[in-house]
Amino acid sequence: MSDDHEKSVALARAVRLREQGEAEAAREQLLELAGRFPGDAVIAYQTAWVHDVLGLEAEAVPFYERALAGEGLTREDRHGVFLGLGSTYRVLGRYDEAARTLRRGLAAFPEDSALRAFLAMALYNRGEGREAVGLLLKTLAAATEDPGVRRYRRAIEHYADDLDAVEPMSGEAAGRDA
Repeated sequence: MSDDHEKSVALARAVRLREQGEAEAAREQLLELAGRFPGDAVIAYQTAWVHDVLGLEAEAVPFYERALAGEGLTREDRHGVFLGLGSTYRVLGRYDEAARTLRRGLAAFPEDSALRAFLAMALYNRGEGREAVGLLLKTLAAATEDPGVRRYRRAIEHYADDLDAVEPMSGEAAGRDA
């Protein structure tokens, strides 16, 4: 059996264990795989993920970083790495690193609401509440299906850029979107 095939089978087994709630067993297998294949970004990502599942955020960071530095991730997994690493940095109180990572994620996935939400949390933690609220308002306006919010989408987006504005929007821009 080739190393690649053996690696794929072992990785699939470990992921399945994590998905079935057997995170500790998955962690053991993934740590062994990560040791054998330190340059494999997919294994690094899965190893980071299982550490997060177990509440071992500090141990997850180096695996997320390794995954982000590596190649071979699918677009979906690369998104997961940005989100996982950014949110993990935030949980650990590493707010500047969280904001930087989440901004990098948004550069790659500019319309992603989850990345925007976690960036808003990191900005809040850095004392940048105005930018955090503006980002959340823009995300809400763009992502919601709520008819009340959709009706006033343009106004919400306009005021999100200047939360202290007291002058009404002019003309057509203030109108309803519905």
